[in-house]
Amino acid sequence: MTATAPAAEATVRKSSPGAARGPRRRTGRIRRVGLPYLLLLPALLLELLVHLVPMVIGIVMSFKELTQFYIRDWSTAPWAGLGNYSVSVDFDAPVGQALLHSFLVTVAFTVLSVGLCWLIGTAAAVFMQDTFRGRGLLRALFLVPYALPVYAAVITWVFMFQHDNGLVNHVLHDQLGLTDKPSFWLIGDNSFVALLTVSVWKGWPFAFLIVMAGLQNIPRELYEAAALDGAGMVQQLRRITLPSLRPVNQVLVLVLFLWTFNDFNTPYVLFGKSAPEAADLISVHIYQASFVTWNFGTGSAMSVLLLLFLLVVTGVYLALTSRGRRTAQ
Repeated sequence: MTATAPAAEATVRKSSPGAARGPRRRTGRIRRVGLPYLLLLPALLLELLVHLVPMVIGIVMSFKELTQFYIRDWSTAPWAGLGNYSVSVDFDAPVGQALLHSFLVTVAFTVLSVGLCWLIGTAAAVFMQDTFRGRGLLRALFLVPYALPVYAAVITWVFMFQHDNGLVNHVLHDQLGLTDKPSFWLIGDNSFVALLTVSVWKGWPFAFLIVMAGLQNIPRELYEAAALDGAGMVQQLRRITLPSLRPVNQVLVLVLFLWTFNDFNTPYVLFGKSAPEAADLISVHIYQASFVTWNFGTGSAMSVLLLLFLLVVTGVYLALTSRGRRTAQ
């Protein structure tokens, strides 16, 4: 018995470091796994404060009769239930008719702007694939509209669209003689054309940048093999370029759609608080319903309806594009 006791104590001493090493390994593994989430925590908290909390407050406000009489303490405003939503979607009443008109104008504006931005950006990116002198400088110039601050760029267009001394009327009427008299670009029906022009001018460089990045992943051997087989530029564009850019274009079109449909800075700087009827985008319309008429409950309901519409369109678009990718594979 006396001989076995020291041996047992020695065995316990030898096994204790290994037993202590186990919890240390588990602690180190937990630290390695939890460190990325710990580093993301500040960004998640800021995202919560900047986006999610105002979104929840806006949804709550949409169920209240929040007018200028309750601005000091909006929580005391009486509940309206679905009253604000019923007023917004009542297309037989003035409020609903104005919202429907603004929605249709926004849809037409978004379709034209996104289509032209994609078309011009893709054409410029394909053109820039060939090597020629001055290509780097031309690429930099193409990106200038996208790099400029929105307010500085749009204010410049405001001066260019002036009726009496604007550059647009000077070129179209005085130099080229394309119009009988100087046009009003910031009021009336021409305001839609002015807004579309500024939006396309400001947005197509982003499409150019994304498509140009996507073109770098297409092997040049495909074009060389197609040229040897007698395929021209149009056939190479249809058979190689556009199919290879399909994943890039799917993301690009979605991003352009969301940016354009929600664009507030461009029409607000271009026209001010009261946009013309022809260029009454839904973002400015909701702003007017909230901060001009002081009916924040109705404006919040319109914002929630806009959010639901964009979520539905985005979900349907992603479902269709993912199904198309599975079919192509």
